[in-house]
Amino acid sequence: MSGSVYKHQCPDCGHAVRVRNSTGLSALVRACYLQCLNLGCGATFKATTEITHRLSPPAIPNPAIHLPMADLAMLKCASGDSTDNQLDFDELLEPH
Repeated sequence: MSGSVYKHQCPDCGHAVRVRNSTGLSALVRACYLQCLNLGCGATFKATTEITHRLSPPAIPNPAIHLPMADLAMLKCASGDSTDNQLDFDELLEPH
């Protein structure tokens, strides 16, 4: 996937890593080969990514694939919608 943004960081120097190559191991699992973008580091890694849940139902389901639907917490995490920073109603009524 050229130009994709991969959010992992190099565990050694902390810089961003890029996916250099990937290989499909199954319909739900890929082996990814990563490279640190810090030229002074240059570390390389192998990672595994796995599709574990459906966030929305498919229009054309594959009958061979059996994935659980994501729960509400997982959906909120996926959408970036976090309520951790929201004030409780009682906190709004307290004088500051």
